[in-house]
Amino acid sequence: MSKSQKTANDKAWEILFERHKILEEVEKNVFFEIASGQINQERESRLMAKFDHSVNLPDIFRDNHLSILPISRSKYVIGKFDTHFEVKYDSEIEVIPFEFPPGIESIDYTNLYSESSALHCAFNIGIIDDLFGEKTAYTVSGRMSTESFDFNIINSLANEPYSIKVKNSQCEIDAGFESENYFILIEAKKYFIKNFLIRQLYYPYRLWSKKITKKVIPVFMTYSNDIFSFFIYEFSNDKDYNSLQLITQKNYTIAPEEIQRSDVDRVFNNIKVIAEPDVPLPQADKFERVVDLLSLLLERDLTKDDITENYEFDRRQTDYYTNAGLYIGLMEKHENSLTKKPLFRLTSEGRSILHKRPKLKYLDLINKILEKKVFYIVFELTLKQGEIPPEDAICKIISENRPDINNTTIKRRKSTVQGWISWILSQIKD
Repeated sequence: MSKSQKTANDKAWEILFERHKILEEVEKNVFFEIASGQINQERESRLMAKFDHSVNLPDIFRDNHLSILPISRSKYVIGKFDTHFEVKYDSEIEVIPFEFPPGIESIDYTNLYSESSALHCAFNIGIIDDLFGEKTAYTVSGRMSTESFDFNIINSLANEPYSIKVKNSQCEIDAGFESENYFILIEAKKYFIKNFLIRQLYYPYRLWSKKITKKVIPVFMTYSNDIFSFFIYEFSNDKDYNSLQLITQKNYTIAPEEIQRSDVDRVFNNIKVIAEPDVPLPQADKFERVVDLLSLLLERDLTKDDITENYEFDRRQTDYYTNAGLYIGLMEKHENSLTKKPLFRLTSEGRSILHKRPKLKYLDLINKILEKKVFYIVFELTLKQGEIPPEDAICKIISENRPDINNTTIKRRKSTVQGWISWILSQIKD
C-alpha cells in the first residue's frame, strides 16, 4: 500500500513500532507496555488507541494479530489479544413499534444526530423501560475512573489466557439506567456494526459490579436506518474479558408508517431518469450502510480518515461508500479552509431528505436510486418478472448504459445493483 493511502494512525504507529521495537518486545515478553507520553510524540494517544471495531486497527496491528488496551490513565498494553466481539443481527426478530409522545418538543426523532440523542429518545419514549419490563431512571453517563481490577484475556493465536492489571484507567459510559432489580450499562453506535471492542462494556461492568448490589447488565445498542437494535449480554465470568455472551436481541422503531407497493409504484411512475454523474458506478453493496454514512454527516463534515478511523469502514469501503453518496447526489466534497484537506458533507437536498420522517425519507432515497438509468431498467425488469434479473442480464444492462466500464469491473458493480434493488424491495411491507 502506498504511503499516501495510509491513515495518520497507520503512519504514526509504524514509526512507534520501529522506534520501540514493539514486535520484538511482544515476541520476547508476551506484551509491551507503552506510555501515553510516548504515543503523544507522534500523535495524540486518545486518537491513536481508540479502535472501536477491528477494522479500525492500523495495518501493523492487524498484520501481526495485535491489539491495545489501556491499563491506567497514562499507560497501554499491546499484545496478541482477542479484544473484539462479533455481532450478528437477527433479521427474523420482530421490530416493536413505539409511538412518539406528542408532548415532547425538544427531541426530533427524524434527526437523532448522535448516540446520546438516540439514547435520550429511547429512554424518554419508554423503550429502555420495555427492554427489561421495569421502570428505569437515567442515572449515569460520561467519563470516570475504572478503579483497580485484574482480568484474563485470550491470546488470539495460541488460545491461552494472559493476566492484565488495570489501575485507575479511564472508561466512558454512554448511558446507565437503574431499575428496581437491574443496572443497565449501554454502549451505543449510530450505525450498523459487525463487531465492537469488548472493553467498552467490560471496564464499566467491572467498575459498577463493585459499586452496587443490583445485577449489572451490559447492553450494546445500534441506531441504524431508523431501527434501535439492543443486544443484551452477560459476562459468565467476571474476571474473564472474553466470557461475553449474547442473551437476546430486541429491535424497536418509532412511529412506523409502512411503505406499500403502491407508494413505490407511484415513485417509479414519476421517475425522471437523469444523466449519469461524473462518478464511478458504485461498488457499495449494502445500501443500509450508505444511509448510515449519510446520517453520520448530519452531525459534522468528515474526511476520509475520519470515516476510516472512527466508524466501521476500512479504507476501501470508505472510498466505495463515499463514492456511492456522491453518485446519488446527496453528498459532495469541499475543502477545509484551514487544513486544505477534502471533506465530505451532505448536499442541501441530502440534508433535506435526511430530516424527513422515515417513510418520506426512504421513498425519496428510492427515487434517488431509480433516477439513475441502470437501476431504473433493472427495477423495471424486476417488476415485470417478479424477481431481480439474473446476473448476466444485469451485466448486459450495465454494459449497454455504461460503456466506460470494462467487463471485469462490471462483474463487481452488478453486486451493488442487486443489493440496492434488493434494499428497495425490502422497504415494501405489504
